[in-house]
Amino acid sequence: MEQRVSFITLAVADVARSRAFYVDGLGWQPIFEADEVLMLPVAERMILSLWSVEGFTAEIGAPPAPGVAPLTLAHNVATDAEVDAVLAEAAALGAPVTPALRREWGGYSGYFADPDGFRWEIAMNPGGTGAFVLAPRG
Repeated sequence: MEQRVSFITLAVADVARSRAFYVDGLGWQPIFEADEVLMLPVAERMILSLWSVEGFTAEIGAPPAPGVAPLTLAHNVATDAEVDAVLAEAAALGAPVTPALRREWGGYSGYFADPDGFRWEIAMNPGGTGAFVLAPRG
């Protein structure tokens, strides 16, 4: 198996509400839409798939667990100012925001939660991993 991820699928309570947040609010462009699913290209050959809880449950055979998901999604940017700008954009959409802080690993990051509570880390990482995720691919 190749070392890569093709899809990240999240179970959401209301696909239309998620569309309003990601597409109408953040300005992301879907690659596919149906009643129970919204697919958003988020990187080269990677899709964020937002499925209704019912569709998600039917597909995997078990309902998602309630509560705070034990994962975060991350969006890296090049500067502290960009971190603050993205967090402000999310806050303007009504998302709960945890303000950015200087981290002991040397970066600067904060969080917002989407309408289903999935946490997005918005980060400026000054190290090699930051350079890796921001480097143009070709």
